[in-house]
Amino acid sequence: MSVDGLDDDEISRILTGTRRIAVVGASNKAERPSFGVARFLVARGHEVTPVNPGLAGQSLHGATVVARLAEAVPLEMVDIFRASDQVAPVVAEAIALGAKVIWMQLGVIDAASADLARKAGLVVVMDRCPVIEAQRLGLA
Repeated sequence: MSVDGLDDDEISRILTGTRRIAVVGASNKAERPSFGVARFLVARGHEVTPVNPGLAGQSLHGATVVARLAEAVPLEMVDIFRASDQVAPVVAEAIALGAKVIWMQLGVIDAASADLARKAGLVVVMDRCPVIEAQRLGLA
């Protein structure tokens, strides 16, 4: 079982039923995983808002990059490309902004933040990549 405890049906439901996604830590560098994941999500029809204060105002995959998560509302899912020790404030803000899903990328694990999000009613995906999961589940 995965670290987040979610089964394939739940991951599939998230990937097929979520439309508005904020990508925290989005990059404009093609070699960075966040660049490819954001491009993949846009290509699949998701409305993606890249979040990166250093790139705010620039365009990435047809969307304007915003500086703060609060500028990405309304949102359904927050896809986090940050180090595990930097997840807590993002999760707290996502909860306050009414997100439904927290998605922590491969290698990003924060059990305390995951517990906090779950207690607030959010679904938490942890240590996974939406591109890999979509391909593995035959959704790509």
